[in-house]
Amino acid sequence: MRVGIGYDIHRLVEGRPLYLGGVEIPYPKGLLGHSDGDVVLHAISDALLGAAGLPDIGELFPDTDPAYSNMDSRKILMQTVDLVHRAGFRILSLDAVIICEMPKLLPYKAQIKEKIRSLIDYPCHVNLKGKTNEGLGELGQGEAIACLAVAILGDME
Repeated sequence: MRVGIGYDIHRLVEGRPLYLGGVEIPYPKGLLGHSDGDVVLHAISDALLGAAGLPDIGELFPDTDPAYSNMDSRKILMQTVDLVHRAGFRILSLDAVIICEMPKLLPYKAQIKEKIRSLIDYPCHVNLKGKTNEGLGELGQGEAIACLAVAILGDME
């Protein structure tokens, strides 16, 4: 078994849709990024790549390349899953913590988990938690959203 950790953070800005885990969440602000800024899919992708011993998403999908401008992060995750499988691994478990003050995530958690499962297109355990930053720092002031993810991989059988 292999374990990987992923992390991502993006600033919230007006005029962009908010995507978390591939799901559009109704909110007046969205995440600023070269892609669609989906911190959940970025953190999960980096956790998977790390567990497989592959380069991170910054190397594979550089923000200096215009080809990835406004890229749908669901594509990043699907391409990552393909790379992980080609490296000889299967995904056993994913666990992610989304850190934000607003919006409240409870109404969307089941939908986000199901979307992640569908993007992976391989049976595995997916867990998701929402936490606040208790008013501390940029996360606590509602200026950004972050995600921390852990992936467990096993050998492909």
